[in-house]
Formats: sequence, C-alpha cells, structure tokens
Amino acid sequence: MRSRRTRLGVATVAVAGLVLAGCAAEESGEPQTAGGEAPGAGQPECEQLEQFGDLSGRSVSVYTSIIEPESDAHKASYEVFEECTGATVEYEGSSEFEAQLVVRVQGGNAPDIAYIPQPGLLATLVRDTGEIVAAPDPVSDNVDEFFGEDWRLYGTVDDTLYAAPLGANVKSFVWYSPKKFQQEGWEVPETWDDMIALSDQIAQSGMKPWCAGIESGDATGWPTTDWLEDVMLRTAGADTYDQWVNHEIPFDDPAVVEALDQVGEILKNPDYVNGGIGDVKSIATTAFQEGGLPILDNECALHRQASFYAAQWPEGTEVAENGDVFAFYLPPIGEEFGNPVLGGGEFVAAFSDEPEVQAFQTYLSSDIWANEKAKATPGSGWVSANTALEISNLNSPIDQLSAEILQDPEAVFRFDGSDLMPAAVGSGSMWTEMTKWITGQDTETTLANLESSWPS
Repeated sequence: MRSRRTRLGVATVAVAGLVLAGCAAEESGEPQTAGGEAPGAGQPECEQLEQFGDLSGRSVSVYTSIIEPESDAHKASYEVFEECTGATVEYEGSSEFEAQLVVRVQGGNAPDIAYIPQPGLLATLVRDTGEIVAAPDPVSDNVDEFFGEDWRLYGTVDDTLYAAPLGANVKSFVWYSPKKFQQEGWEVPETWDDMIALSDQIAQSGMKPWCAGIESGDATGWPTTDWLEDVMLRTAGADTYDQWVNHEIPFDDPAVVEALDQVGEILKNPDYVNGGIGDVKSIATTAFQEGGLPILDNECALHRQASFYAAQWPEGTEVAENGDVFAFYLPPIGEEFGNPVLGGGEFVAAFSDEPEVQAFQTYLSSDIWANEKAKATPGSGWVSANTALEISNLNSPIDQLSAEILQDPEAVFRFDGSDLMPAAVGSGSMWTEMTKWITGQDTETTLANLESSWPS
C-alpha cells in the first residue's frame, strides 16, 4: 500500500489545522446540465451521463493520494467518461494529499473532486469548512443500488450523503503458504477454534506458527490496532464495535478488554511467535512490510495482514490459491456475530456542482466505472465494494477473493475503527499504547491510558 504512516500521520495535522469557514453545505438535488446532446448519446455505457448534456471543452480536476504506478490505471478508467461526455479529467496525485487538501480548501483553491480515504476527515471537512457539496441525486441513487447501507453511511455526514465509495480493501486476511499447507496436510481453518488448533499443531511440530511486525516509523503500532478491531468485531459484534468507535462506551470497557486479551493469546504467546524473527518483543522492531516474509522460508505459517500486503512479497512470488502465498478469511469466533469483515477505502468528495463534476461523480459511483477500473488494473491491489463489479474482470486472485468477501450478503463490514476515531487517539495514542502493550504493558493499563487520552 502507499505509506499508511504518511497518510494517517498527515491526517493528524490536517484535522488539527482546520478552521471554521462558516459556509453551509448545499443540499443534494436534481443534476445540473450543460444543455445540448451528449457526444455519447445512444451508447449503452453512456446512458447515465446523457442527462448532463454536451460537456465538450469542460474539464474536471481530481486531487488524490493515489500516485504512480497506481494512478495509471485510474487515468485509463476515465476513457469511457471522456468519450461519453466530451469533458476531460485532469488528474493530480500527491503523497502530501491530506495536508495539502486542507490548505487548498482554506485558500479558495479546492479541486473539483478529491478522493478522501478517511471518513473522519470527510466529516471534519464538511462540518468545519462547509465547502464540500452534497452528492446529487444520480450519485445517491447509484450508492443505493450498488453499495451496502454501511458504505453509504461512511460517506454521509449529519444525514446527508456527500461522498460515494470508490476503492476498497479487505483487512480480515491471514496469509499462508498453500504449498506448505499441502505438504504438511494442513487444512485452511474455517473457525477460530480450528485456527487455534492448527496453531497448536504447528507449534508442536517445532515451528512458531505466527509471524508479525508492527514497526512503521512514526506510525509504529498500527497493525495491532487492526488486530484489535478485527477481533472486537468477532467477540463483541458490530453494534458494540460502533459504540466503541464513537466513544459511547469507554475505551476500557470489558468488551474491549476481552478482545485485546484474545489478541494477546496469539501475539503475546511465546509458543506462537515470532517465527523466523525472534521473541514476542521482536514484533515491535520488525517492519510491518517484513512481518510475513518468513512464510517464504517455512519459518512461520500464518501472518494476519490486509489484501494490500500482496504488494510486499518479493518480485517473482506467485500470489495464488495454489501458489507460493495466498490468504484466507480470518475466521469468526462464534456464530452470534456472523462473518465480520474489517476494511478501508476512499470516498469521492466534490467541491463544485458544475455539470461536468456531477457527471464525473455519477460515473465513478456506477457499475460501468467499477468494471472499467478492474479491466484497467493489470496487476493486483485494487477492488471495490460495488456489488455490480464483475469479479471475473479482476486480474488478481487475491483481488477476486477480496471482492467475493465484500459482496458476501452474509458479511458484516466495518470500516477501520482507528481511521474513524479522533486523530489524537486513532493515529496517536492508540499506536503508542499498543506498542507498549506488545512489549509488555498489561491490557488494563493500556486501555485505561487510551481512555484518558480521548479528547474531552
């Protein structure tokens, strides 16, 4: 993935630097039109865009944190839009996106469109600047048709939809070696108990079953927040998870204590970790990018990380169900809370209601774009929660598996909790306290410290 450390670290600055602009957000409504007949009128793929008229000579500026080489596929996916409408898209990617977006908005130089990865930042921009325009009706209709209600809520602020979902990732994965599993006769576990039984079996063979790394510079500790969030969904359920993220229950609620202790049964178990690397404390000093690599040398067997970890394997590694590495769904702990899925994604926010901007928003929220983007992405690392995405259009097996999980009607999806929390906790105290926890601090002290760090 692009540097999570950079993205979240900068977001902290961005949120802290916002000031009130005092402008009320516009309400959603009928789409704007430029008049005339759209250049692509009559073509099936242009049907949704005809209502915006002839947009020839107009342009849409897009500002995003998605940079090369991932940006190439995004630009290629805009060709249908440009042919249908006559408008052009001016793409600008920046690794300083979150901080620079706020500067540009405050300076009256906002882009037409911004891809915002954090719902918390989206809400802050809506409430504190008033510059983000509510999504027009065609976008709202597409979100209702192609996305689950939870994804609509992530782009909604104070009951108004502002931003449709764009890309997504799945974090509830455990990476493993299919070849090693086949050699040893190990089965991919379907329940948490099966996974623990497999861990015990591997440990008894002399191999440390799990390997992990949480070092990430200023953001050291973030992988443990994902662990806690994933287990919290499985032990306490989505409703309690939502209460925790919104601070409707204290950070050291018994439900959180139980979840973190459950994480500790793996990550702080000297019989389980840290295969190929060292003892439990070595997790804190191992770069997250390298945490799963011992799987390739048969020095560990299991590594929990997101779908984007596919990009961390060395060149030439076959990522496939029967290849060198692949991933399975982190199993549920019980039947009570279904099949929880933890993940993340980006959302399309607009700072203009010009017809070419609304047309582009509509295109990005459609089934047409989701499939054009899949076909334009030759490697791995992109998926969407759009339920009309044809999985066969995705080129990578791990992306196909991610899409299947996101489209599973039985799955209970929740967004990365720390990305939703106030930055002082989600990308601040939570990282440092979880690092202290992995190096020896007890659960009660860790969660009590986090509770006291929540902004009043």
